[in-house]
Amino acid sequence: MEGLKVSDANLVVYIHPSKAGKVSQSILRELSTLLFKYNEIFDGVVLAYDVTIQNKNAKVLPGIYPCFGVKLKAKMLLFSPKPDMLLEGKVVKLGKESLHVIVLGFSSASIAEEDIREEFRYRIKHGEEVFASTSHKRHVIKVGSMIQFLVKR
Repeated sequence: MEGLKVSDANLVVYIHPSKAGKVSQSILRELSTLLFKYNEIFDGVVLAYDVTIQNKNAKVLPGIYPCFGVKLKAKMLLFSPKPDMLLEGKVVKLGKESLHVIVLGFSSASIAEEDIREEFRYRIKHGEEVFASTSHKRHVIKVGSMIQFLVKR
């Protein structure tokens, strides 16, 4: 699936001196705040990371709030869909005017009726809402179906 990329990042994590005894735990705690949130610096949603401490020596920062900075190298797995990328997701809701899809289990997308291929028509079959193909009887989009779609914006 498109939209996933691995980026190398050089980071500095700032840690309070009271956490000096548990530096690695403090680093992981700080990095975990980046997970599953859009980050403008990385231009995407951080899904996972692999960290190596670049330098064992930390620098104490002078100022009102004394902290020390630890330099890291991290490999970040990012979800960053762009227009015209092909994504795959599971249909969770279906209506006459749109499909609602979950991508990678956490990101939602809506597909408007005008963006669904012409051959698919909204129907209610056996009490279940579906988009059924007019050219192939067995091609049906219903709740639980996995579909591929292009990103518009």
